Amino acid sequence: MKNTRFLILLSMFLAVSINAEEATDAYYDKEEMEASRQLLKRHHGGSTTLFIIADRLEYKTNEGDPLIVWDGQGWFGTDLNKFWVKTEGEYDTHNNNFEEAEIQALYSRAISSFWDVQAGIRYDIKPNPTRSFAVFGIQGLAPYWFEIDAAGFISDEGNFSARLEAEYELLITQRLILQPRLEFNLAIQDDTEIRVGSGLNTIEAGLRLRYEFKREFAPYVGMSWSKAFSNTADFIEANGDKTEQLSFVAGIRLWF
Repeated sequence: MKNTRFLILLSMFLAVSINAEEATDAYYDKEEMEASRQLLKRHHGGSTTLFIIADRLEYKTNEGDPLIVWDGQGWFGTDLNKFWVKTEGEYDTHNNNFEEAEIQALYSRAISSFWDVQAGIRYDIKPNPTRSFAVFGIQGLAPYWFEIDAAGFISDEGNFSARLEAEYELLITQRLILQPRLEFNLAIQDDTEIRVGSGLNTIEAGLRLRYEFKREFAPYVGMSWSKAFSNTADFIEANGDKTEQLSFVAGIRLWF
C-alpha cells in the first residue's frame, strides 16, 4: 500500500514538473516568461563576470641582488566557460632588466564545482631566446582547501615541461592570513639556450603573512626560498649565478 502511494505521488510530481513550463505560458505572456527564465539562469551561475587578481606584487631581497616579482591572473566568462590570462615574472632592479617574463592566454572549462581544465598558449618574453608553448592543465580547489594550479607545456622547440603550484590560506583572524606556497618546475629534455635542465629543475617555497584591510587590498611580508637541481643547477653555476636563494619579501595582494 505504501509503495502504491509513493508511486502515485512520484508520478504526480513528475507530471507537474514536466508541464510547469507549459502551464505558466498558458497564464502569462510567453516572451515575459522567457525573459524571466533567462534572468533566473543569470542569477544562478549563468552570468558573465570579470575578475583580476595580483596574487604577488612584491620586492624580493634575493641575497643582495633584489628583484621585483609579479604573479597575476584574471578571467572573463561564466561559471562554465572562461577566458583566462596569467602572467608572472621577475625584474632585476640592480641590472635594470627583466630576468623572466611570461604570459598565458587560456580557455577554461569547468568539469566540477571546484575544478577547471584549461588549454591555450604561453609566450615567454624573457629569457632570450624567447619561447612559445602549447598549454594544457587543471586548476581548482583540492580537499582541505588547497589551491592547485598544474600545467604541462610543449615548446615550439618540441620540449616538454611542467609546473605545479600549491597554496593554502590559514586564517589566524578574519583579516590576518598566513599563506604557505610551493612551486615545482620540471622538464623532460635539456634546453641549454635558456639554461633549463631535464628532470626536477627548480623548487620554490614561500611563507607570507598578509593583513587584509579590505579583501581587495592586503599588504604582506614573508620569506621565500628557491633552489635549482641537476643540469639546471650546472647551467646556473656555469653562468656565475647562485643555485640557492633565501629572500625576505614584502608586497601587496590586490584584486578587482
